[in-house]
Amino acid sequence: MTSKKTAIITGASSGIGQATAKELAARGFHVMLAARREDRLVELKKEIEAAGGTADYKVTDVTSADEMKSLAESALEKTGSIDVLVNNAGLMPLSFMNKLKVDEWDRMVDVNIKGVLYGIAAVLPIMEKQKSGHILNVSSVAGHMVFKGSAVYSGTKYAVRAISDGLRQEIDPSHEIRVTIVSPGAVETELTNTITDEDILNSFKGAPMKMLEAQDIANAIAYAVEQPPHVDVNEILIRPRQQP
Repeated sequence: MTSKKTAIITGASSGIGQATAKELAARGFHVMLAARREDRLVELKKEIEAAGGTADYKVTDVTSADEMKSLAESALEKTGSIDVLVNNAGLMPLSFMNKLKVDEWDRMVDVNIKGVLYGIAAVLPIMEKQKSGHILNVSSVAGHMVFKGSAVYSGTKYAVRAISDGLRQEIDPSHEIRVTIVSPGAVETELTNTITDEDILNSFKGAPMKMLEAQDIANAIAYAVEQPPHVDVNEILIRPRQQP
């Protein structure tokens, strides 16, 4: 078992999850990488270890409560504790509601809401037993405002904020368990690759904007994680400077 603190990161195969895994590993965490694409996880583990960090991985579908529980159990078995969970896995297939992309709605609810709930369910009993831990749930600027095409996506991200704040209020005050909502604005990641509504894609063709990089969000997550135990960073809302 490692003496390092352990961080589980879902959606670790790309984007924010990948950047966060590298950042936390560089700061001394043992990272447990979770995603569905094993080839990406294998490569990321190699990169982290080549840079002097430590990592394990487990192929995980966040829409399965059993697989999320197995992920947590595997991390606990390997390291003896779960200190951080970054519930990062998410989908953003934006569409106008009259396109009736019901399958995409279902998938967003499964990944963006149930995935977060299953992550919490997997680690909370362990953290309560430890009387310490930190759960970071990735929401979005779309969890603060609704825009055309974001109705369902925003609904899922508002839910993440509500679930997170409710959990924060329920934590036993004698426990050093913290809950943070991370709400990124536009980030240069693969997230838009799931959009199939051509009208939405065409609406993106406007004035150029310098988007955030995944590393910017990783830095924000690291900031929240490294605060003293009595400091609970409740929410980080981070936009590109040019984003309304």
